[in-house]
Amino acid sequence: MKERYNSKVILFGEYSMIFDSTALMIPLKRFFAQWRFTDRDKPESIASNRSLQKFLAYLAQSEELDNVLDLPRFRTDLERGLHLDSNVPSSYGLGSSGTLVAAVYDAYACQKTDDMMNLKRLFGLMESYFHGSSSGIDPLQCYLGSPFKITSDGVQLLVDDFLRKDIRICLIDTKVKSKTGPLVEYFKRQREEKSYLSAFQSEYVPLVAQCIETMISGDTDAFFEVLGRLSQKQMEFLRPMITDNTTNLFTARHDFHFGVKISGSGGGGYLLGFTDDQEQAEKLLSGFDVFWF
Repeated sequence: MKERYNSKVILFGEYSMIFDSTALMIPLKRFFAQWRFTDRDKPESIASNRSLQKFLAYLAQSEELDNVLDLPRFRTDLERGLHLDSNVPSSYGLGSSGTLVAAVYDAYACQKTDDMMNLKRLFGLMESYFHGSSSGIDPLQCYLGSPFKITSDGVQLLVDDFLRKDIRICLIDTKVKSKTGPLVEYFKRQREEKSYLSAFQSEYVPLVAQCIETMISGDTDAFFEVLGRLSQKQMEFLRPMITDNTTNLFTARHDFHFGVKISGSGGGGYLLGFTDDQEQAEKLLSGFDVFWF
């Protein structure tokens, strides 16, 4: 069992992955969760334990998950005061539920599988408790703890330092809590419109794949050119996922390489910012709380 379960960032592919398109994930070690039996009388520990008991009840309703997980042992540990000590911000798109799902599977799986796509499916079943539906990709990242690219064909693990050093990435705090469920439902309704679906697949999805490929290949100029077009398409196709206080970051043009996109489901939480000039970007973002990784 792991000592800690790191949070995650979906660099690209939040909504396009629904179409079996490529997504790019990296761990974010600044935030993480750990199992604890200590300090179980603290209010936050009690709240975590109660939340986990409700999650246990949900897992027990699924015959498949009941067979995959040792739920009696999980129940016994919860009765002993087990809780998840986490500093992952909730409703910020960094995987607060993903770390929990990964931790439960890692600690209580009867027999772990190395089949990544089956893991993703199981994690999706588990995480659906929190969001109504889930691709399972967030818990998969939190469980693996390594960068990866995922396509319909499977998961490709990447080396930890695959990112070029001249591309700097930051999280920009929108100061708005994000609710994943309603945004996912909104997107599902939009997909039912044939014109929206056709345009999204032909105009948006290819840009995501290009951002991923140019980032991995290290073609910085091409990456920022494609990122700029992706930002425009997010305003067009995913406007409810962009908070009003950050629209100017999506629409303004700059005399240096800089671009933003939603992180997670959007609708608040953090935005992702990309640049090759951190000093200039920090001036631009002086009105926001920002941290770099």
